[in-house]
Amino acid sequence: MHATPSAGLGLKPSHYAEALAAPADGLWFEVHPENYMVAGGPRLRWLEAIRARHPLSLHGVALSLASDAAPDAAHLARFASLVRRFEPTLVSEHLAWSAAQGAYFPDLLPFPRTDEALARIVANVGRVQDALGRRIAIENPSHYLALEGHDWDEIDFLAELERRSGCGLLLDVNNVFVSARNLGGSAHATIDAFPGELVMEVHLAGHSADPALGPALLVDSHDAPVAPEVWALYERLVARLGPRPTLIERDGNLPAFAELMSERATAQNVLRGTLAEAA
Repeated sequence: MHATPSAGLGLKPSHYAEALAAPADGLWFEVHPENYMVAGGPRLRWLEAIRARHPLSLHGVALSLASDAAPDAAHLARFASLVRRFEPTLVSEHLAWSAAQGAYFPDLLPFPRTDEALARIVANVGRVQDALGRRIAIENPSHYLALEGHDWDEIDFLAELERRSGCGLLLDVNNVFVSARNLGGSAHATIDAFPGELVMEVHLAGHSADPALGPALLVDSHDAPVAPEVWALYERLVARLGPRPTLIERDGNLPAFAELMSERATAQNVLRGTLAEAA
């Protein structure tokens, strides 16, 4: 990553040409590795061109770390090959599961934070880090309903996962806001308590109201600009932690590249403001 923590964007195929030409100082791009696990072709050629000009981060969505089985060996091998090829500055995954007994689901699914789950996830994170030869960051999930059977508070669970596995954390600020609204907690309290020394990357994204339930249930949809409340939480976080590499995520209702760059500039201003105060 850039020597000074900076803001990046999720890279989308429709923006390849503009991303390649973008001159912004410190600009970096993040992709889902699952979209590039191929033997060749235009996607890899484009990514190689982008990598020659801008740092890359890989954000996995399919390792299913909370499953009751080890990550799929073939998938992990393809992931490791991609890491060797592109040498990303950051690699991350989700604290969730999406596969069980050979069945795969198009969602990042929740689980009770039990002692058993912690041991299982620690083992799976260890397998991934051994295969990739590097430390990865684990993202805090969005919550949509209260699960029973937790042995651990979420922040304590994440901190213990780091202590046992050596991983880092990816703090998704929108996930914190959505979860607090859905479950009735305090987003400010979560942001203030999150172990800052473990945060390797920060994500910012938009959310939307559930089509049936409206604002009673917020969805981490990544199809809208970052909400003002999320920007406020981000400013609060950076004021406490200092700058961290920060990604603007947008996966649906994709706007023009210039609009994403404008959001990226807002994040960059927050980061630079912290640096200016430190100086």
